[in-house]
Amino acid sequence: MNTTPTRFLLRPGLRPPGRWAVLPAAVLAGAALGGGYGALKTPEYAATSYVIVVPAEKSDPAGALGFAQAYGRVATDIAVTGDAQVWSGVTADTLRKNVQAATSPDAPMISITARSAKPSQAVSMADGVARALVLNSTQVSASTGVKIVQFSRATKPVTPVSPSVPLSALVGGCAGGLLGGLALLVRPKRTAPRGEARHSRQSPASTATAPVPAPAVAAHQPGAA
Repeated sequence: MNTTPTRFLLRPGLRPPGRWAVLPAAVLAGAALGGGYGALKTPEYAATSYVIVVPAEKSDPAGALGFAQAYGRVATDIAVTGDAQVWSGVTADTLRKNVQAATSPDAPMISITARSAKPSQAVSMADGVARALVLNSTQVSASTGVKIVQFSRATKPVTPVSPSVPLSALVGGCAGGLLGGLALLVRPKRTAPRGEARHSRQSPASTATAPVPAPAVAAHQPGAA
């Protein structure tokens, strides 16, 4: 009785895709995930308020630039300890997470950018932090020799700054393609099946050319004419 298991061979058109099919599949999956994230994520708006550090009377104008750098580093801390929470209508933790201050190396100016899901709230947060800096600098101007004044109030944003759906899909597709390429590089190559390996080992022996026998030499018979 033959106990050899039956092998099922797929037609050429039904064979599984090659290992390189992982790359386009990863790109499509990443684009779908990125687009879905961009569509479901709440849009975020940003508003920026500007303040400038000016020297007081009989003070070194060059010192204003150094104080601008110092105030830029502690802007959120001053806003939290001041009345910025009341003016902006948010908690201290929200101010710390969603407000950033940036300074210029050439001018004693501080930009205060606030992000929020509501455009009006982003404006209130940016102006609230700027107002807290102005009030704090006025209180300590006698010892610092500088004060902060409002340079430009924040304007209500019209368009969100969060990535759009096409951009999120593009980023997701790029990330998926990168991960797919890395998966192809680290994936080990498939070994040949046992039957194919056995056939490859037996092929050289079976296809070897058999030695051609030498022609027989006719025996000499005495008395032949």
